[in-house]
Amino acid sequence: MSNTINQELFRFIKESPTAWHTAESVACRLREAGFTELHESEEWKIEAPGRYFVRRGGSSLIALRVPGPHFNGFMIMAGHGDSPCFKIKNLDTVPTVEIYTRLNTERYGGMLLASWMDRPLSAAGRLVLRQGDRIVTKLVNVDRDLLLIPNLAIHMNRGINDGKSYDLNIDMQPLFGGRDAADGLRGIVAQAAGVRPEDILDTDLFMYPRTPGTQWGAAEEFISAPRLDDLQCVFAGLTGFLRARDGDSTGVLCVFDNEEVGSMTKQGAGSGFLKDVLLRLSGALGRSTEERRRGMASTLLVSMDNAHAVHPNHPEYADRRDRPEMNKGVVVKYNAVQRYATDAVSGALFMEVCRRAGVPIQRYTNRADLQGGTTLGAIIASHMAVDTVDVGLAQLAMHSAYETAGARDTDYMARAAEEYFSSSFRRDPSGMRI
Repeated sequence: MSNTINQELFRFIKESPTAWHTAESVACRLREAGFTELHESEEWKIEAPGRYFVRRGGSSLIALRVPGPHFNGFMIMAGHGDSPCFKIKNLDTVPTVEIYTRLNTERYGGMLLASWMDRPLSAAGRLVLRQGDRIVTKLVNVDRDLLLIPNLAIHMNRGINDGKSYDLNIDMQPLFGGRDAADGLRGIVAQAAGVRPEDILDTDLFMYPRTPGTQWGAAEEFISAPRLDDLQCVFAGLTGFLRARDGDSTGVLCVFDNEEVGSMTKQGAGSGFLKDVLLRLSGALGRSTEERRRGMASTLLVSMDNAHAVHPNHPEYADRRDRPEMNKGVVVKYNAVQRYATDAVSGALFMEVCRRAGVPIQRYTNRADLQGGTTLGAIIASHMAVDTVDVGLAQLAMHSAYETAGARDTDYMARAAEEYFSSSFRRDPSGMRI
């Protein structure tokens, strides 16, 4: 199973070089499974039972499995479709000493900069086009080896192996072509999208690594690929979501953009996107304000984002006790100051789901003198009062251009997601049931 599901994961990652492509990859799989797309600008006509999804900004998506008009609360899983990378500022290129042509880029999110050097890169994203009297958007993926960020040879920088601070405005600008390539990017992008260069009004273009995913190791126990954080969780969550049986709660799968830059955008987890969708769904089914509030009290949120595995060369950065290993199952993440939103109640509820699914679990806490990043769970829980648990899969080299995780863990998360979405959560004065 691990080899099959990871080959499917690699295909998903290849189809998803940007957050817009991730949302489209998820949407295609949902359509194939019979889901209907809703649009925020239109009236929602919802039948229960029913299967729906809605996008915001083209790069965030929320899918709904409505079991019936009298569903209990919501079983929510949320991941993110963006990854640290470089944004191409515009289609204009920058000639350099009249010999080469570079692109003009800036950093999106926090990445391991050195990992982006000396490897084939390409460009993808969305175009804003003039189409008659309308302005429309279209996805584009150049999908060929197009760019490279060259290192400086050790002969010119003898101290490179003693530590290097990279200047984003100099060291990390990608080589695009020779001196005659200054006007070529617009044409290449237009050709890849099948549009006229003059119809391109603006762009959201990003660079991405071209190296394909692979399964490796003495027993093929590891996988490596770009964007495992967080596409491994998104893919596994989607797989479980589509396999699940209907329970008494509405299943909700969220794929948010902009997690790597704080989530405080119109389509990020810090926006009202999720709350808006749940309110509109309840309203379309005729549920009263009282019923909606009771439903939210019986709602559980699982925030999926990969976790740090014990490093083979630097185990000292792991906690003394809570030290996740690759291939040892789903990681439940805890933090005293709520960078992770898990508490004893939400952690126990999710562990019960994993127990029923036969999925091993591990605990993760940061070393006491190190702090992790804030997750989707903590951000959503700050404006939606629901029980929240932060989980992920153990990986190495998080935010590298090429990351590593356990080959068995993709299937573990998919099985946990399937059991989760097949379950129902109910809270009453006597306690909780899942």
